Amino acid sequence: DSGGSLMRFSTWDASTSNEQLCGSINGSGTSTSFNTSSDYRLKENEVAISDGITRLKLLKPYRFNWKAEPSKTVDGFFAHEVTPAVPEAITGEKDAPVDAIGEGYQKIDQSKLVPLLTAALKEAITKIETLETKVTALEAK
Repeated sequence: DSGGSLMRFSTWDASTSNEQLCGSINGSGTSTSFNTSSDYRLKENEVAISDGITRLKLLKPYRFNWKAEPSKTVDGFFAHEVTPAVPEAITGEKDAPVDAIGEGYQKIDQSKLVPLLTAALKEAITKIETLETKVTALEAK
């Protein structure tokens, strides 16, 4: 087959005694999609992000190399520094003991940063448009 669902992930919903699909990995001949459930019917109590720029300013992006790959420089974050801004993006605890197979290091799901980045960008665009309107009004005088 040229594509489709490669793997599905589910969790147990004790309230309904059923499995709940929560994500999947889909593939085609040219791409792979890593999917997390996002349907509005699964959500409640939504509130717009109103402090996007404030929280975004907490993030500290770096250029660095991994110790195991010293010749390759990449962009990224330190997981423990992301926690105050987007705690749901981080798995694990800072400085937890690390076992023989490396379990214990913190991990980041960078896709969880996208809503905050989008909210901050929208806030910035609104500020820019307001300033442009004020400048146009001043130039017209």
